[in-house]
Amino acid sequence: MGIKSFLAKPIAKLAVSKINKWKNQPIETQTQVFHELIAGGKNTLFGKDHHFENIKTYDDFKKQVPIRDYEALKPYIEKIIAGESDVLWKGIPIYFCKTSGTTSGTKYIPISKESIHNHIDSAKNALLSYIAETGNAQFVDGKLIFLQGSPVLDKKGKIPTGRLSGIVAHHVPGYLQKNRMPSWETNCMEDWEKKVEKVAEETVTQNMTLISGIPPWVQMYFDKLIELSGKKNIKDIFPNFSLFVYGGVNFEPYRAKMEQSMGKKIDSIETYPASEGFIAFQDSQKEKGLLLILNSGIFFEFIPADEFFNDNPTRLSLSQVELNKNYALILNTNAGLWGYSIGDTVKFVSKNPYKIIVSGRIKHFTSAFGEHVIGEEVEFALKTALDEKTKVTEFHVAPQVNPPLNELPYHEWLIEFEQAPENLMDFAKKIDEALQAKNVYYKDLITGKILQPLKITVLPKNAFINYMKAEGKLGGQNKVPRLANDRNIGDKLLR
Repeated sequence: MGIKSFLAKPIAKLAVSKINKWKNQPIETQTQVFHELIAGGKNTLFGKDHHFENIKTYDDFKKQVPIRDYEALKPYIEKIIAGESDVLWKGIPIYFCKTSGTTSGTKYIPISKESIHNHIDSAKNALLSYIAETGNAQFVDGKLIFLQGSPVLDKKGKIPTGRLSGIVAHHVPGYLQKNRMPSWETNCMEDWEKKVEKVAEETVTQNMTLISGIPPWVQMYFDKLIELSGKKNIKDIFPNFSLFVYGGVNFEPYRAKMEQSMGKKIDSIETYPASEGFIAFQDSQKEKGLLLILNSGIFFEFIPADEFFNDNPTRLSLSQVELNKNYALILNTNAGLWGYSIGDTVKFVSKNPYKIIVSGRIKHFTSAFGEHVIGEEVEFALKTALDEKTKVTEFHVAPQVNPPLNELPYHEWLIEFEQAPENLMDFAKKIDEALQAKNVYYKDLITGKILQPLKITVLPKNAFINYMKAEGKLGGQNKVPRLANDRNIGDKLLR
């Protein structure tokens, strides 16, 4: 055991005792965060525009602050870019996190000197929670890799600007820097394919013990390693690789292929970082769900997902949520986001402590016929149909509203297989039956002969990589939406 892994255990124990304090007082913790945020925002332009001086309770807040997306926040962001201070939060942001939006083009999300700790400490606490529960700290003695975007920062106005992973790279604790791969020069490469090749070259002979990243891009890294080394799987290349940390997408559709590439099952930690804040992390290998981070400068609100597009949707605080119900997630943060919809839906799987799963995107659904099929449902249906042999690389579901030859409309599943099923029709039937069992509206449309059962279109190898490359979104935190309510992505994939 190395000195780092020896010291990690008491540090982990101390961190978990601090987590338990707020975890066991969830409502009191969120109430305290709420009052701190109102006090911090009172003298800002936003606070004055929305009469923060009159806000004493959450009900007061809901009356003064409407739900908004980036477009509604943009006039304030533009004032910050122009050099104004005390706009959304006291002072000026220390960074802008640059991210892509569907309607807004590029979005610039502020990160303040207060909110940066949320991003850094939450990632650290995810690892320390794992060490405290399992006793496995050996990975901190080996080499660690975080597959991420370039840490090179630009300026927007006078504010340093970059991708979230690039910003966070500047705040990795010193005791991990020497263990960290790849080199700074390689990490700064913008061409993702060339970067992955270089990362593989630099790491193939190293003692890699922890690997972190979005599953499809980690799989791309694994493929390069196997090709470069001539070995059969990752455990032969990295025999001490023991922990996989991921976020951004559901791991389950990738699990079979990744475990085949690894050659063994290893522990994993799911995280839920977003440009707007680090929201939750998996704190246990034994329990389902991600622990909602309640003490870190974010006051959470929740809107029942089926009400989100209403003119006056119900807004709930943590004390009012129910288990197993889909909610649109709303953030209020110490970076100056107020009533801000990040576009995700979550579902509570526990209220003691408060744990969530990410169930989808509020705008990523298929409902061309009123079925409102969401990400959680298609991922469940696919998992139900998978057997030990069939391995899916990636998939996308789009409605086929006007099929040829006067057929009934249907859902088209565009799937890239690592290993296709022996009988594609049986595989499609199993998915369809599982989806009907999960979504009664979809079942009614099938039984009522409004829709025919889904059809699978098999895509060639690297179809999704080539699509992302053509869109300029290969690598980093980018991912292909699992669902769409139109043919835009589907038709591009087919081309």
